[in-house]
Amino acid sequence: MKQKQMAILMTMTISIFLCMLDTTVMNIALPAIQTGLHTDLDTLQWALNVYTIAFAAFTIPLGRIADQFGRNEVYFAGLILFLLGSLTSASSSTVAILIIGRALQSIGAAIVFPASMTIGINSVQLNKRNTAVLILGITQGLAAAFGPTIGGLLTQFCGWRGIFYINVPLVLLAAIMCVALLPMKNENIVKAKLDISGMCLVILLLFSLTLALVKASAWGWTSGKILSLFAGFVIALILFIWRESMASDPMIRLHLFKYRHFTGAVVMTVLSGILFVGVMVLMPSFFTKIQGHTELEAALMITPASIMVFLLSPVSGLLLKKMGARQLIALGIVLLGLGYVGLSVMNPRIYWQFAISCILIGTGYGIIIGPITVLSAGDFTGELLTASQSVTGVFRQIGTVLAVAIFVSALSTNLATAKAQVWSAARNEVKKLSVIQTRQKHIMMTNKSLANRTKAAEFLWKWLINKKIHGDILKISLEYAARNWYDTSKNGVRSVINF
Repeated sequence: MKQKQMAILMTMTISIFLCMLDTTVMNIALPAIQTGLHTDLDTLQWALNVYTIAFAAFTIPLGRIADQFGRNEVYFAGLILFLLGSLTSASSSTVAILIIGRALQSIGAAIVFPASMTIGINSVQLNKRNTAVLILGITQGLAAAFGPTIGGLLTQFCGWRGIFYINVPLVLLAAIMCVALLPMKNENIVKAKLDISGMCLVILLLFSLTLALVKASAWGWTSGKILSLFAGFVIALILFIWRESMASDPMIRLHLFKYRHFTGAVVMTVLSGILFVGVMVLMPSFFTKIQGHTELEAALMITPASIMVFLLSPVSGLLLKKMGARQLIALGIVLLGLGYVGLSVMNPRIYWQFAISCILIGTGYGIIIGPITVLSAGDFTGELLTASQSVTGVFRQIGTVLAVAIFVSALSTNLATAKAQVWSAARNEVKKLSVIQTRQKHIMMTNKSLANRTKAAEFLWKWLINKKIHGDILKISLEYAARNWYDTSKNGVRSVINF
């Protein structure tokens, strides 16, 4: 591979790394951002969701715009937009401004990602294309895998705003290399219409599904709102498929799914993304909010998964020629499944048990990345190659959206349930105290917050932590809720009766 070709390919890996890093780098910083912006987890997760939903919805249309107006120029514009979004997110004073900044980032990423894939693949000779595809694909996996670790380090030493400021030097480096290496004039352009209807339907179906999954526990799975959202998702999906089958320039070329290797790669992209990103989203919040670890400690605790992805994703590409895609992917899925079995039976206070599950999940995901990246490209050339990579990128974001919606909403629901159970237990224990009824009410006042160093709070807290609790995150959440109320004495009842 020539020196200039390698330089262009490395520039594209920087861009892809940025786009994919920001899908997971916020995960570890969620508790710090939640405290800094005085918001709740349910609201804050939309800063994650807006990035992935917009990324998924706009990747293909903006890829088409790049083909129409010159891929290199539009790629450069996408870098600048991503930079503006990063600066807006870093300087945000409210969660609303943060969401706006993340939306700008996502649109920039939706421009940069498909352009980077196409520019990178087209920059090398045909016989080196699989190598280029593998490098770019592994970069995506590594960025997503190391996102929480990088986020933890930055949050610990630079504050949560550092996870956005870190983008600035990398964007500037990519922009300088773009100007130096890529021709900005007289580019080959492709005439194609934008599928606006398809884009709107994708946004509608993703938003409906995500909101339904996020709010299902709070509103009730059989409530009118949730059923309406699921119905809207199904209708939008049917209309989208119909629209794409009729459009002359569809957003997603449905005939790509006639190729078994491509369909299999897409399915595994979504499934493996849900399983891997789910752990990388859930466990940092669990370690920091429930077990009281720092962001750095939480980042280091989930790093084994990232290390395994780093070690095995390049190897999986080499093993593909010897073992075959089906065998490798099957092995990866088995390891992911074993990792989740381990999570379901582990004692969260014994780290080595979690570490084993973490290693299994990282190993499984690392093994899968190489095969699905190569299979998604297949033998496609020209416009079909661009389309296949854009579609794969869309479904990778869909997997991330589903992971965030499912796992973050599950954690929030468990914590809410745990607080309700703690409150119920507290009432029962306070009733047993030998004090008059008015003093019992005094203890339980102030928005259901346990009192400042009262015997009731102390008894409940010690009673919970002395229980042999393991395996169930909901049970661990009970301890968290009780300890949280007990420790925050400044929010308790300062005038409670001294026994």
